[in-house]
Amino acid sequence: MAEKLLNLMINGKPITAKEGQTILEAAKDWNIYIPSLCYLEGVHQFGGCRMCMVEVEGSRTLVAACMVKAKDGMVVKTNSAKARHARKLNCELILSDHPQDCLACARSGQCELQELSQTLGVNEARFKGEKSEGFVDVSPAITRDTKKCVLCRRCVSV
Repeated sequence: MAEKLLNLMINGKPITAKEGQTILEAAKDWNIYIPSLCYLEGVHQFGGCRMCMVEVEGSRTLVAACMVKAKDGMVVKTNSAKARHARKLNCELILSDHPQDCLACARSGQCELQELSQTLGVNEARFKGEKSEGFVDVSPAITRDTKKCVLCRRCVSV
Protein backbone atom coordinates (compact mmCIF):
# COMPACT_ATOMS: atom_id res chain seq x y z
CA MET A 1 0.00 0.00 0.00
CA ALA A 2 1.38 3.44 -0.96
CA GLU A 3 2.00 5.85 1.85
CA LYS A 4 -0.32 8.80 2.06
CA LEU A 5 1.12 12.20 1.16
CA LEU A 6 -0.10 15.41 2.73
CA ASN A 7 -0.07 18.80 1.05
CA LEU A 8 0.92 21.76 3.16
CA MET A 9 2.57 25.17 2.90
CA ILE A 10 5.73 26.18 4.70
CA ASN A 11 6.79 29.80 4.31
CA GLY A 12 4.54 30.15 1.28
CA LYS A 13 6.11 27.13 -0.44
CA PRO A 14 3.83 24.17 -1.24
CA ILE A 15 5.37 20.91 -0.03
CA THR A 16 4.31 17.34 0.55
CA ALA A 17 4.86 15.36 3.72
CA LYS A 18 4.46 11.70 4.54
CA GLU A 19 1.58 10.93 6.86
CA GLY A 20 2.95 10.72 10.41
CA GLN A 21 5.83 13.13 9.84
CA THR A 22 6.27 16.10 12.12
CA ILE A 23 6.50 19.62 10.76
CA LEU A 24 10.25 19.54 11.50
CA GLU A 25 10.78 16.28 9.57
CA ALA A 26 8.73 17.51 6.60
CA ALA A 27 10.61 20.83 6.52
CA LYS A 28 13.96 19.03 6.67
CA ASP A 29 12.98 16.87 3.66
CA TRP A 30 12.49 20.10 1.69
CA ASN A 31 15.67 21.79 2.98
CA ILE A 32 13.70 24.27 5.08
CA TYR A 33 15.73 25.10 8.18
CA ILE A 34 14.03 25.02 11.56
CA PRO A 35 16.51 25.18 14.46
CA SER A 36 16.39 22.62 17.26
CA LEU A 37 18.53 21.40 20.14
CA CYS A 38 16.69 18.46 21.68
CA TYR A 39 15.53 16.64 18.52
CA LEU A 40 17.55 13.55 17.67
CA GLU A 41 16.42 11.97 14.41
CA GLY A 42 15.08 8.45 14.76
CA VAL A 43 15.69 8.40 18.50
CA HIS A 44 14.16 11.23 20.41
CA GLN A 45 11.22 13.61 20.22
CA PHE A 46 10.99 15.63 23.41
CA GLY A 47 10.18 19.23 22.54
CA GLY A 48 11.88 20.54 25.66
CA CYS A 49 14.19 23.15 24.16
CA ARG A 50 11.45 24.97 22.24
CA MET A 51 13.97 26.13 19.63
CA CYS A 52 11.77 24.79 16.82
CA MET A 53 8.75 26.97 17.58
CA VAL A 54 6.74 27.86 14.46
CA GLU A 55 3.46 29.57 13.67
CA VAL A 56 0.65 27.40 12.34
CA GLU A 57 -2.32 29.16 10.83
CA GLY A 58 -5.36 28.72 13.06
CA SER A 59 -3.33 27.82 16.17
CA ARG A 60 -3.65 30.13 19.18
CA THR A 61 -0.01 29.68 20.15
CA LEU A 62 3.31 28.82 18.60
CA VAL A 63 3.91 25.06 18.32
CA ALA A 64 7.00 22.89 18.63
CA ALA A 65 7.70 21.68 15.08
CA CYS A 66 9.42 18.54 16.39
CA MET A 67 6.26 17.42 18.20
CA VAL A 68 3.36 18.48 15.96
CA LYS A 69 2.40 16.18 13.11
CA ALA A 70 2.00 17.70 9.67
CA LYS A 71 -1.61 17.86 8.50
CA ASP A 72 -3.14 18.18 5.07
CA GLY A 73 -3.80 21.86 4.29
CA MET A 74 -1.60 23.11 7.14
CA VAL A 75 -0.01 26.56 6.67
CA VAL A 76 3.26 27.02 8.58
CA LYS A 77 5.51 30.05 9.06
CA THR A 78 8.96 29.15 10.33
CA ASN A 79 10.55 32.57 10.16
CA SER A 80 7.88 34.99 11.40
CA ALA A 81 8.85 37.73 13.85
CA LYS A 82 6.87 35.95 16.56
CA ALA A 83 8.70 32.63 16.02
CA ARG A 84 12.13 34.32 15.82
CA HIS A 85 11.45 36.26 19.03
CA ALA A 86 10.38 33.09 20.89
CA ARG A 87 13.47 31.17 19.75
CA LYS A 88 15.81 33.98 20.74
CA LEU A 89 14.18 34.29 24.16
CA ASN A 90 14.35 30.52 24.73
CA CYS A 91 18.03 30.52 23.73
CA GLU A 92 18.73 33.40 26.13
CA LEU A 93 16.99 31.53 28.94
CA ILE A 94 19.03 28.38 28.28
CA LEU A 95 22.21 30.46 28.26
CA SER A 96 21.23 32.18 31.52
CA ASP A 97 21.98 28.94 33.37
CA HIS A 98 24.98 28.00 31.23
CA PRO A 99 28.63 28.67 32.10
CA GLN A 100 29.91 31.64 30.10
CA ASP A 101 33.26 29.98 29.33
CA CYS A 102 32.80 29.22 25.64
CA LEU A 103 36.31 30.28 24.63
CA ALA A 104 37.86 27.94 27.22
CA CYS A 105 35.44 25.07 26.56
CA ALA A 106 36.69 21.97 24.74
CA ARG A 107 33.55 22.06 22.52
CA SER A 108 34.07 25.66 21.38
CA GLY A 109 33.59 25.79 17.63
CA GLN A 110 31.79 22.41 17.68
CA CYS A 111 28.91 23.29 19.98
CA GLU A 112 25.28 23.25 18.83
CA LEU A 113 24.26 25.80 21.47
CA GLN A 114 27.09 28.16 20.49
CA GLU A 115 26.21 27.82 16.80
CA LEU A 116 22.51 28.34 17.44
CA SER A 117 23.21 31.39 19.61
CA GLN A 118 25.21 32.94 16.79
CA THR A 119 22.50 32.10 14.24
CA LEU A 120 19.83 33.70 16.44
CA GLY A 121 21.95 36.78 17.15
CA VAL A 122 22.33 36.13 20.86
CA ASN A 123 25.59 37.91 21.69
CA GLU A 124 25.29 38.51 25.41
CA ALA A 125 23.66 37.07 28.51
CA ARG A 126 20.69 39.34 29.18
CA PHE A 127 19.44 37.39 32.17
CA LYS A 128 21.74 37.38 35.18
CA GLY A 129 21.57 35.54 38.48
CA GLU A 130 22.69 32.41 40.22
CA LYS A 131 23.32 29.34 38.13
CA SER A 132 22.39 25.77 38.97
CA GLU A 133 25.00 23.71 40.79
CA GLY A 134 26.52 21.12 38.52
CA PHE A 135 28.75 18.09 38.59
CA VAL A 136 30.59 15.92 36.12
CA ASP A 137 28.99 12.52 35.67
CA VAL A 138 31.43 9.93 34.34
CA SER A 139 30.12 6.55 33.31
CA PRO A 140 31.56 3.87 31.00
CA ALA A 141 29.36 5.08 28.13
CA ILE A 142 29.26 8.87 28.47
CA THR A 143 30.74 11.78 30.36
CA ARG A 144 28.48 14.74 30.94
CA ASP A 145 28.97 18.04 32.69
CA THR A 146 25.61 18.96 34.18
CA LYS A 147 26.63 22.65 34.38
CA LYS A 148 26.52 22.64 30.58
CA CYS A 149 23.32 20.61 30.30
CA VAL A 150 20.59 22.19 28.15
CA LEU A 151 17.96 19.69 29.38
CA CYS A 152 17.48 18.13 25.94
CA ARG A 153 17.38 14.59 27.39
CA ARG A 154 19.27 13.17 24.39
CA CYS A 155 21.79 11.43 26.66
CA VAL A 156 18.96 9.71 28.52
CA SER A 157 17.33 8.58 25.26
CA VAL A 158 20.53 7.24 23.74
